[in-house]
Amino acid sequence: MSKLNIVILAAGLGKRMHSALPKVLHPLAGKSLLGHVLDTARALSPQRVCVVYGHGGEAVPRAIGDESLTWVQQSPQLGTGHALMQALPHLDNTGMTLVLYGDVPLTGIETLKGLIAMAGEKNLALLTVELADPAGYGRIVRDEREAIVAIVEEKDASKSQRQIREINTGIMVIPNQHLHGWLHKLGNNNAQKEYYLTDIVAMAVKDGVKVDAAHPAHAWETIGVNSKTQLAELERIHQNECAKKLLNQGVTLADMTRIDIRGRLDCGRDVEIDINCIFEGHVQLDDGVKVGAHSILRNVKVAAGAAIAPFSLIESAEIGKNCRIGPYARIRPGTTLASDVHIGNFVEVKNSSIAAGSKANHLSYIGDSVVGKNVNIGAGTITCNYDGANKYQTIIEDDVFVGSDTQLVAPVRVAQGSTIGAGSTITKDTPPETLTLSRAKQMSIDGWKRPVKKPKGEK
Repeated sequence: MSKLNIVILAAGLGKRMHSALPKVLHPLAGKSLLGHVLDTARALSPQRVCVVYGHGGEAVPRAIGDESLTWVQQSPQLGTGHALMQALPHLDNTGMTLVLYGDVPLTGIETLKGLIAMAGEKNLALLTVELADPAGYGRIVRDEREAIVAIVEEKDASKSQRQIREINTGIMVIPNQHLHGWLHKLGNNNAQKEYYLTDIVAMAVKDGVKVDAAHPAHAWETIGVNSKTQLAELERIHQNECAKKLLNQGVTLADMTRIDIRGRLDCGRDVEIDINCIFEGHVQLDDGVKVGAHSILRNVKVAAGAAIAPFSLIESAEIGKNCRIGPYARIRPGTTLASDVHIGNFVEVKNSSIAAGSKANHLSYIGDSVVGKNVNIGAGTITCNYDGANKYQTIIEDDVFVGSDTQLVAPVRVAQGSTIGAGSTITKDTPPETLTLSRAKQMSIDGWKRPVKKPKGEK
């Protein structure tokens, strides 16, 4: 491939977003609009990526945090041609420049590869699309031989030109050998008093440079975001495409319209996902995994055969084979569960490893702990890992039985085979294969009377 520069125009204000957040930083599928465009740009292996920013100032480059990018500020904003002028000192004199937009997040990589191939180093290639209602867009003007001769913005278009349905998406590939000269010739003699990048089409025709047009596989690849309504519409389009890919891979979705993928979801065979599940970051579900309704998984690896019951929240954790999680379980970062572990309803596990076959089925908290094999943790058990300033570790060895309503005050070690009596507070290491308990003596008070509520008005 010839030398490729990519310029992303991301200086727009986005008044209709009604937000202090710069438009290109609004999230779609868990990532900023600009973040999506940057991912697409990087996939094309360019020599340089230059981002032209404006409104929001340094908030945009600061939010992206990528020093490999070339950042150029456009101030004031005087149109797309003016924006590209700001990047001109950073662009090569040979090769080509692909122009993308920071608020057009869903353009396909294959679509852009086709556009680049069409342009080469000599031709000007435009990405165009036909719309049933082209209102608001610049029209592609062709001559009697169907050759492109100009792009006319709607505000400057004649009545007959406004009937044209083929519109300019703004995405184009420009040969660098002509780019510098064309940009310097741009004027602002138009209704908006702006420097239109689209005016280079007429310049190309005048200079004998061939102008070609490619079309995206889907019209939505070229849709930009100017309002929260448009953002919501693109979110649904993106999620629908993600759902289609999963279905085509053999994943069972209870309802393809009720799933949200905010990152990358990799699935094995015979995976089942119920309604309203959210997947964030990188989530891997191996063969036969079942995810119950309303669950949230964030940066999680789930091994084959595991089942996650509804309303579970799992974050930055590894779930072993055939584990049973939930319902209403919370698995926090740093947790690793081996095979056949059961974490039940209203159980929270944080920064802990739990070995094969162990169970905490009800209403417990396990934090900063190492739990061995075949351990049973009774309902209401708490590892007291925090003293208000520092955190300490609890070690529970293999084959331990912890009775209900037990507090294990860290640092503490419960030795192999220990049994902890219900209602105990354990502050010292326990011996192996022994019953350990700590309880106040049970008493019954003869003649005790329960307090009775006084009648209203009586003091």
